[in-house]
Amino acid sequence: MELLGAISGIVWGPITLTLILGTGLFLMIRLGGVPFLKIGYGFRQLMHSWHSEGRGEISSFGALMTALAATIGTGNIAGVATAIGLGGPGALFWMWCSALVGLATKYAEAVLAVHYRETDENGHYVGGPMYYIRNGLGKRWAWLGFLFAVFGALAGFGIGNSVQSNSIASSLEVFGFDKSIVSVVLMVLVGLVLIGGVKRISEVASRLVPLMAGMYVLAGLLVLLLNIGEIPAALSLIIESAFQPVAVGGGMAGAGIMLAIQFGVARGVFSNEAGLGSAPIAHAAAQTDSSVKQGTVAMLGTFIDTIIICTITGLAIVVTGAWAGEAQGVAMSQAAFSSSLPYGDVIISVALCVFAFTTILGWSYYGERCAQYLLGSWVVLPFRVIWVLAVGVGAMSSLDAVWLVADILNGLMAVPNLIALLLLSGVVAKLTRDYFEKNQ
Repeated sequence: MELLGAISGIVWGPITLTLILGTGLFLMIRLGGVPFLKIGYGFRQLMHSWHSEGRGEISSFGALMTALAATIGTGNIAGVATAIGLGGPGALFWMWCSALVGLATKYAEAVLAVHYRETDENGHYVGGPMYYIRNGLGKRWAWLGFLFAVFGALAGFGIGNSVQSNSIASSLEVFGFDKSIVSVVLMVLVGLVLIGGVKRISEVASRLVPLMAGMYVLAGLLVLLLNIGEIPAALSLIIESAFQPVAVGGGMAGAGIMLAIQFGVARGVFSNEAGLGSAPIAHAAAQTDSSVKQGTVAMLGTFIDTIIICTITGLAIVVTGAWAGEAQGVAMSQAAFSSSLPYGDVIISVALCVFAFTTILGWSYYGERCAQYLLGSWVVLPFRVIWVLAVGVGAMSSLDAVWLVADILNGLMAVPNLIALLLLSGVVAKLTRDYFEKNQ
């Protein structure tokens, strides 16, 4: 555990965090601020994307919901609380910063994913970092795509599978549900969805994600409304503690600025996955006639995940004072909601279970595509079987080490993807310029 902790500290240290933020900032500047300026345009495209607008497997809306299914998960509830618990309220400010530049990162990922996507031998559209590395940078960079696919296939079993199923089983155990029964039910439900491939995943995500995210946002807004008088002071505290140390953990320790930055950025990326290279795998399957149009839809994932959902969780924790108590992780979020709402802890538990379930579905597709890139289409069925079995194992296991390994693999995924984004930024800029010159 100490060794894994040390490796995770290196992988998520200043170099990787600087690369993530720096890449997003560089892309935002090179694109002339288009991702930020076109948020409204992206929402308009999303509203018009219910029907097919080009070649692909699923609608643009379905692609976004599939990507959100994978990103909206434990990071929005436990991850935000962990960031604030270890880095102080200022971590939320740095989470916002990572999300704002992450708009450009997510936009560029999706543009490249659609632009360089392929069709496999079964006629399915496939894409993502491994494909835009190989097709955009050439064969001499193919090793970089290979590394991404290896890290992505392995990371999925941690952060996208066993960690999520364990969170579900642990949450339901509090209410008297036996872990073994929960694991079997989860395996059956996941298996039934995966039989239908990306189309079935998209259909389930398109129903579950808006419903559960909407209910969670409403509950969070109610908490904020009941504590509306504390919001100005909370915002002031968040901004102030982003630039100077504050006491955390009930005054037990001082959270330095670097801790606030480190945990804010790391948990923000963990939550919205901007820069990891996972979301473009889903967007590559979108039915669209323009890579830029899909890019504007894709970047909404970062906006919805972090700017909306994570902000609501973080503000609820700060305005209720839960951040200064003894509770950590999920318990901190539960304490925040319970202090203002009856059955607030139940709301958090239900939200966590649904979010974690959809994350398992979304990441199954990411891992499957990475495995297919490495071994060919024959691996799809065996991969799905192993994925379902891993859900049961994760629900029954102790996963302290798995969390650390998953963090490490997520960080390693980001490096090849970020290098490719920097090298292909000229392509993204040209496609963006050409599109908006024609569609002003």
